[in-house]
Amino acid sequence: MNKNNYIKTPYNQPFILNRADPYIYRHKDGAYYFTASVPEYDRIILRRSDSLMGLKHEKEITVWEKHDKGDMGAHIWAPELHYVNGCWYLYFAAGAAEDIWEIRPYVLECKDEDPMTGVWNELGMMQPLDEYTFRDFSLDMTVFEHKGAWYCVWAEKVSFGKKISNLYIAGLETPWKLSTEQVTLSSPDYDWERVGFWVNEGPGVLKHEDKLYLTYSASATGECYCMGMLSIDADGDVLDKNAWKKERLPVFKTNQEKGIFGPGHNTFVKADDGIKDIMVYHARRYDEIEGDPLYDPNRHTYLMELGWDQATPIFDAENNIIAKDC
Repeated sequence: MNKNNYIKTPYNQPFILNRADPYIYRHKDGAYYFTASVPEYDRIILRRSDSLMGLKHEKEITVWEKHDKGDMGAHIWAPELHYVNGCWYLYFAAGAAEDIWEIRPYVLECKDEDPMTGVWNELGMMQPLDEYTFRDFSLDMTVFEHKGAWYCVWAEKVSFGKKISNLYIAGLETPWKLSTEQVTLSSPDYDWERVGFWVNEGPGVLKHEDKLYLTYSASATGECYCMGMLSIDADGDVLDKNAWKKERLPVFKTNQEKGIFGPGHNTFVKADDGIKDIMVYHARRYDEIEGDPLYDPNRHTYLMELGWDQATPIFDAENNIIAKDC
């Protein structure tokens, strides 16, 4: 199947077309905000709605554009919008105009009440605590609050040649500076994390009852792209790698019957009722890709309502929110 010939099922109906690495944030006033990578990789966009489903048709605005030269001049990837200590922050990855693969994590700050119309100031690259962090290809940064403290998780490559992408975690001193040295959280240990490239990336954090879950994406960005998961008791030390449990098998992967290919780079948000957990992720509707999958624009945003088996989340394409409305 390719972009001109693929099956349409109730389960592969997109929420928003041509938006990869999606992120949805629900603010304390109930408003939903959407951002994602655009196929041109040249800007950061936002949408806002009073309801989750309303984001589908809301007007999209550009709040920041890439530089013409120097840092933040290429590959504007995976933006996330967060509200920390009374200010808005956008975390995103970017390359340099002169070296598009010199990818690093950057931070924007908006002190105005409305992030759609406010002024966004560049804070530069996320500031490390040591001389080892962010020295190589680093991206997909997310932040989360736990027991009154803030933490940061991201992907960073190590080694030589094609290199290996690991997940790291650290504490936050400020929204733009780490307070601890990096801790290796997960490496691509299993065969399904090593297809095409050895990759762990795209972390997403979910809190449910007395546990924390951290999902991530693995392997290259084609049909083999899939989701793994870590979990930890809420009382555990999130900076202790050994306190996390890593699942042996992927929790969500390509489903040819339902027409979902290469699902990944996900995050979580509450439904309008404030109770149901919704997973936001991207996928394609076909597996035959011409050229580099990174530059195939047809990664669409999907919404899935999570099921639960006691303390275990269930990821099933049949719970596509759009499919339920069909």
